[in-house]
Amino acid sequence: MNYLNTLLFAIYPFVALTVFLVGSLIRYDRDQYTWRTGSSQLLERKQLRIGSYLFHIGVIAILAGHFVGLLTPKAVWHFLGIEASTKQMMAMGIGGLFGVICFIGLTILIKRRLTNKRVRATTSKMDLAILLMLYAQLILGLISIVVSAGHMDGAEMLKLMAWAQSIVTLDGAGAAAAISGVNIIYKLHIFLGMTLFLLFPFSRLVHVWSVPVQYFRRNYQVVRARAAR
Repeated sequence: MNYLNTLLFAIYPFVALTVFLVGSLIRYDRDQYTWRTGSSQLLERKQLRIGSYLFHIGVIAILAGHFVGLLTPKAVWHFLGIEASTKQMMAMGIGGLFGVICFIGLTILIKRRLTNKRVRATTSKMDLAILLMLYAQLILGLISIVVSAGHMDGAEMLKLMAWAQSIVTLDGAGAAAAISGVNIIYKLHIFLGMTLFLLFPFSRLVHVWSVPVQYFRRNYQVVRARAAR
């Protein structure tokens, strides 16, 4: 069991993150034509607009919350006067809110993919696999909130923080030790999350790298009405 724990949560994350970074660079360098969202907006707009809007609001907030919550050292939270139990309540409340928003949006997008014949015809196996994996990951995240409600002392949250920070600092032994005693729901959530990182370069998720930051600093577009004849 210790070997399996080390393999899945101390070795596999490094493999997944390496593939995530190196694979993305290789795809961008060698196959830029496929570096796109593959939008199906022309085939159906209404459900896409609503579902995409809710999904992106939810997932951006969730990712930001995970990044800040897991990678901010415990000493910083103590300095801010936020105890582990308080931080856990904040994570449950904020994460739950945006998790539900994301869940509604993703449900709409999956329903659209599966029930709209025109959209379904343009959906690849990888597209569908990624959507369903994201759905499962989101459900696990929401279930983890229920699990967290059973122990409000923040102890397991501290273990998850220690695991994430050990991965970032390349401390495989520390990561394996930190994650060994946490609930199976958290472990499934982490494993599936690492698998998504592993598949990232081979899917349309690569468009995440192409955030249009330049949009906010570009020159205004001047539009003139055509003169009446």
